Order: sequence, then C-alpha cells, then structure tokens
Amino acid sequence: MSNTILLGTRKGTVIIEQTASGWRPKPIAHEGMPVCYAARDPRDGTLWASLDHGHWGPKLSRSRDGGASWEDAPAIKYPAGARYIVKYLPTPDFDPEAPVGAPEYQDATVYKIWNLAFGAAQQPGRLYAGTIPGGLFVSDDGGDSWELNRPLWNHPSRGGDLFAGDASSENTWGGTPASIDYGVFEPGIHSIVVDPRDPDHLYVGVSSAGVLESTDGGQSWHGRNRGMLMDYLPNPAAEWGHDPHFVTVCPGQPDHLWQQNHCGVFYSENGAQNWNKVSRPDAGVHFGFPIAADAKAGGTAWVVPARADSERMAIGGGLFVARTQDAGRSWQTFRDGLPQEHAYDIVLRHSLDAAGDCVCFGSTTGNVYLSQDRGETWQCLGSNFPPVYSVRFG
Repeated sequence: MSNTILLGTRKGTVIIEQTASGWRPKPIAHEGMPVCYAARDPRDGTLWASLDHGHWGPKLSRSRDGGASWEDAPAIKYPAGARYIVKYLPTPDFDPEAPVGAPEYQDATVYKIWNLAFGAAQQPGRLYAGTIPGGLFVSDDGGDSWELNRPLWNHPSRGGDLFAGDASSENTWGGTPASIDYGVFEPGIHSIVVDPRDPDHLYVGVSSAGVLESTDGGQSWHGRNRGMLMDYLPNPAAEWGHDPHFVTVCPGQPDHLWQQNHCGVFYSENGAQNWNKVSRPDAGVHFGFPIAADAKAGGTAWVVPARADSERMAIGGGLFVARTQDAGRSWQTFRDGLPQEHAYDIVLRHSLDAAGDCVCFGSTTGNVYLSQDRGETWQCLGSNFPPVYSVRFG
C-alpha cells in the first residue's frame, strides 16, 4: 500500500501523507492554480502536475524531490500544420441524421492537458499526454520535448491526414462538454493505458469517440468499440461516437479492462476485442465518471455512481461506492462512513484510485474519502479541500 495520495484540485496540488498520527496534507503547491491531473512516475518518483492556468494556458510542472520544489516542464505544442475539423455543441433541435455540410477546419492548439501516463521500466524517458482537442503526445526524454502521435491525429475516423490537405474521410469524433469552458466543443483524450506486458501495446479513451488500440507503439490505431452502446443515438451500436468517461486496466491481468461510460459500466475480458455492459440500474450502478480496477483480480472494480446528465449529483442525496468481484455480474454497495443526507458530491473521471486494499476518491465539493478495507468502510480525510479533479496514490 502507498502511504501517499496526490490530489489535483481547482486551487493547486495537494499531497496527503500517512504519518504516525494519521493522514495529513502537506502545504498546497501551485497555490490558486487549477490542476487537471497529478500523478507520480513509478519509475523514478518524479511528481507531475498538469496546470490549467487561465492566462498562460496549459502547462506541465514536475518535482524531483517529492514535492518540496517544482519546476516548469517544456510546453506541449501542436506542430505547424496540425488541423482538425471543428465540432459544435448540439442544440436541443439537433438532428444527428441531417446532412452534414462542408467541414470547417481549425489550426490546433492545446486547450487542456487532460491526462498523463508513464512508459514501462525499459522506457525510462517515455511519457504520454492526452489533450483537448484530441491529441496524444509522446516524450522519450522525461518530458523535455514532446511529439504529436500523427497516426492517431490523422486517423480516418476523424477525417484523415489534414496536414496533407482537406478531409479524406468523415470526422466521427464528437466533442466533449469538458471543452466548453475553453470556448470550443472538441474531443479529448482522457485515458491512456500502457499494457504492463508490452510497452508497445496501448489503449486510449476518447470523449467522444470511444476506445482505440495500438499494438505497434502508436504507429497504427484500431477502434475497439464492439459491444459498447450509445443510448442517445439512432444507432446505439455505431462504430464511433461513444463517450467512455474513463478507461482502465487490471495491471495483474491486463486483458481485463473496465470503463465507466456515459451510458453505463462496461467490461472486457479479452483485451477490448468485445465489451459487455455490466450496469445494475436497480442497484444504482449505471451512470458515473470514474472507475478503478483491482491491481491483481481482473474481475474486481469500484465505481462511485451518480445521477445522470443535467442532475449530476449523488443518488438520493446519499453517497456510496459500489464494488464488483465477479466481473460485473453482481455489485455490492457500501455507505459506512459516507454522508447519506444532503450529499451533492460528484466524483470526476480521474478522482478515484485503488492501491492494494486502499481505495480513495475526492469530490467536486472538496471532500476526500479513504477506505483501507477495499471500499467497505470509509473515513473522511478532509472536507475543506478545493474541488478535486484527480486522485492518485503515489
């Protein structure tokens, strides 16, 4: 079990450490600055934080001394010529079957660095970053330089190689509401999964497109959306346009993947070749944002359910965590130590994590909860934190 929890919050980075007297937060870093995502590189211990500075734009910050000091990492930038096809937020009278007009093109700029992931031990300098508007960036020198993964950016599912000219195929990637704060409605990469058996085997989760897989280190990508359903589209089983909220893998059994999707909880036991919907609406397990997989048991996962769409708050005013240990065939719900009245917490897609027997989540109302018995009982580590965007064990 880790004795450190790293929070990315609306007003900075918070490190919570386990001490002899309990879990205690250290002084906040990046004070006053939104931190989209914060995590520790397990290979060398470097701490990383994705900053969302309103004036200066997105930046990366890193600490090589456990958070005692931080330095700016070089900026992530799209190369000249990187373009995408503009998406617009659907209006209430939007008709998804109406004819599509001529595409509108936009030069790419980084609006948000949404997620970070780390390469394998044999790739000491490899880092990944997922951005809005839907770019995957790769570094092989510890974050000192970054390169756009062009095969994914130029994938036929989003219009083809726009560096070379206009679209050669249809753009089937939709926007994500997470981009609206930046004045756009564009897709974003929020999940990056590296297969612990094979560093060239990658998955990415895209809102709103779905899951894509590469088995050759990112040189080619293939959609992995079979079995996923979109309740809100005329063809729920369409190849593209899905909205996974977060995608994760069981490290000990990497063929077992989980996702909390806009339209339910989905599980794959065959490396995302097929997905099965394992929601249990009668138990409150359906809509939500985060999901955490057990490190060893591929059929075990945790979710923090919520009421859907415009409501987006705890179900029935009470907060609970659900766990499955049989690949979603059944779910247990746990409430001990969590508020059951007047709870309005929402847990965002990166704000739930598991390590050993410990599970931790943070909410947009500034509450952070920890379980040390696999989610069955909970303690509050603090209720006055800034809104929490990410939670990761260090």
